[in-house]
Amino acid sequence: MLNRIVLMGRLTRDPELRHTQSGIAVASFSLAVDRDFKSRDGGEKSTDFIDIVAWRQTAEFVSKYLTKGRMAVVEGRLQIRDWTDRDGGKRRSAEVVADNVYFGDSKRDGESGGGSYGRPAPVAAPDYGTPSRDSDQFSDLADDDGELPF
Repeated sequence: MLNRIVLMGRLTRDPELRHTQSGIAVASFSLAVDRDFKSRDGGEKSTDFIDIVAWRQTAEFVSKYLTKGRMAVVEGRLQIRDWTDRDGGKRRSAEVVADNVYFGDSKRDGESGGGSYGRPAPVAAPDYGTPSRDSDQFSDLADDDGELPF
């Protein structure tokens, strides 16, 4: 079975960071995601508003660096929850549980609320440094006989 979803859209509100009783961080926010097609009558693109939930380090990152209006890319899985409202009625809601969240714009573009989509940058990615273009990242094999292995 496969349950993977990738979304790109703008945050409709600032992320809300909470902690469970055991101290685990959880952030919730919503993305406005435009559909790829226009309606037949007016030529307007429809927009879906999708609820997102992020946990642990991803939640901390989202609450620290993403704000309303910023473009974000979310990778995760769709989750359907059944719950009971205050009046005792049965309710059902769909949300995306985020595994990874990326910037969808540059900081400069995000501050102005639009512009280039930019190149997504991974969330909470460790900084291993950038290798120098002058450094030789590959070396010749000492015991290469020139034969292909198949």
